[in-house]
Amino acid sequence: MIEEFQVQLDATEDAIRPDYNVAPTKKVPAVLTRPPGDDEEEAVRQLRALRWGLVPSWAKDIKIGNRLINARAETVHEKPSFRRAFAKRRCLLPADGFFEWYTAQAEEGRKPSKQPFFIRPRDGAVMAMAGLYELWRSPEDEWLWTCTVITTQATDDVGRIHDRMPMVVRPEHWDDWLDPGLTAVEEVRELLVPAMNGTMEAYPVSKAVNNVKNNGPELIRPATDGHIPGDHSESSSLF
Repeated sequence: MIEEFQVQLDATEDAIRPDYNVAPTKKVPAVLTRPPGDDEEEAVRQLRALRWGLVPSWAKDIKIGNRLINARAETVHEKPSFRRAFAKRRCLLPADGFFEWYTAQAEEGRKPSKQPFFIRPRDGAVMAMAGLYELWRSPEDEWLWTCTVITTQATDDVGRIHDRMPMVVRPEHWDDWLDPGLTAVEEVRELLVPAMNGTMEAYPVSKAVNNVKNNGPELIRPATDGHIPGDHSESSSLF
């Protein structure tokens, strides 16, 4: 990540580990650029471990972060919880992929069945999900770094699985997205694109992902008994 995102300062303090089942309040890797400080001439691109679930600077209680794990792209620039961060505190959240659950239509007299899917770039590249970060000062006078993922309406075939998906930032736009000096709302919004965009693949995985205590590479291996929505074969294939 340091090489790919041209990070100048590793501030993770060895907090980054492989995580196959990320849940709210966990720490996730984030790339961000901080404005120059008193002893610095230029902005510094950093890699940090941020708590997932944004806590606005004005929040009275850290628990508000549990409700702010996602920010809707359609309104992120307007919402009090996100608009200041959208203008000045944007970040990239690298990931290999993400999980979404598909709810199948129930047959008469039966409960709807649910199937988790793992969605990732076809070419195996790292996804740079669009995110925002905030700094919150605790009553003990300690600084907490938190973040949220920007999401949008799902498109293409993956929209059959779930109606919302992360936004991504293309590599050619990373510098602008991370630039704290870029504050024009419309210019910032033009940098966002849906994660799907014909470049993603999805496949069913084990329902063990539903328990955050389960955490290992087996969670992203294809399941043999899942079904892609609209597919009537005995096992599903990749999109």
